[in-house]
Parts: sequence; C-alpha cells; structure tokens
Amino acid sequence: MACPLQEIDKYLYAMRLSDETLLDIMARFKEEMRNGLSRDYNPTATVKMLPTFVRSIPDGSEKGDFIALDLGGSSFRILRVQVNHEKKQNVNMESEAYAVPENILHGSGSQLFDHVAECLGDFMDKREIKDKNLPVGITFSFPCRQSKIDEAILITWTKRFKASGVEGSDVVKLLSKAIKRRGD
Repeated sequence: MACPLQEIDKYLYAMRLSDETLLDIMARFKEEMRNGLSRDYNPTATVKMLPTFVRSIPDGSEKGDFIALDLGGSSFRILRVQVNHEKKQNVNMESEAYAVPENILHGSGSQLFDHVAECLGDFMDKREIKDKNLPVGITFSFPCRQSKIDEAILITWTKRFKASGVEGSDVVKLLSKAIKRRGD
C-alpha cells in the first residue's frame, strides 16, 4: 500500500495544468474579483468582495495589551496579545478556544452574543485582567457591510450559523450590548 503522501503527490502530478489554462483561470478569477468589487455586479458576482476599513498592517511600532476575538468556525477563539519594546520588540500571546453549542448557533442573536460575552468574561477572569480597558479587534468571519471601522452589518449567515435577529444588524453593537448586560 502506498504512503498517503505518495498518493497526494500522484494526484497533484495528474492535475498539472498548461500555462494557457492557468492564464485563462487567472483572467477569469480577476474578472470575478472585479465583478465582486463592482457596485453594479456585486449582487450577482460569484466571488463576493466587500470593502474593509483596515488599511494598514503592523509596522513594528505597536505596543500595549490587546484582545482579539475570532468568531466564524467551529469554535470561538479569544487571544490576548501583549507587545512591548524593552530591548527589542517582544510579543506574548495567550489564547483559548470556546465551543459554540448547536443550540446557540441556531438560537437567537442575543443568545449568541451573550455566549461570546460570557466567554470573554471567563477569559479575562482567568487572566485577572477584567479591570483593564483593553482595545479589542474582532474577526467576524461572515459577509458584512461596513461604513466605518467599528461597524459591521451582517449581510447573511454562512457556515452552520443561523442565529435569528442578527442579519441586517450591526454585530459590533450586538456584542457591546451583550457585554453591558453582563456588567463587564
């Protein structure tokens, strides 16, 4: 019996494409991206493209303590990133993944964001940082319409998510309300 990696190599070798075919695929993909970015063609485009308000990447001058949230897969992840510049830039990261139960995926938006806020509270309690006012970044892995950096209107749920009352709403506000309901 062949090794699984050998099987993969055989499969990839069988999929070799000519330069002409690759150029055709590139041209089609480029056209679909253009359609996705176009106001006129976006609704029917096969590759949806939505503008973002994140306009730069880290440049090495950043420092501080940050929280990152990631919702969109089979779990909800929270990350604490500490960046300092003592002798050289040093980055310390701690993370934790929290399950998102099926009844919450298909429940109400309030239940979903209450769950997210509860997980965030738990994460901060464990690290004894609940008294800190830390900047938060959110990766919300669903198509959203943005008009500013701290607003994201959910267009439609994808993946297994179906929480009611969220489509057409600002997920940043929903999360903020859930955190306030907890008193955090």
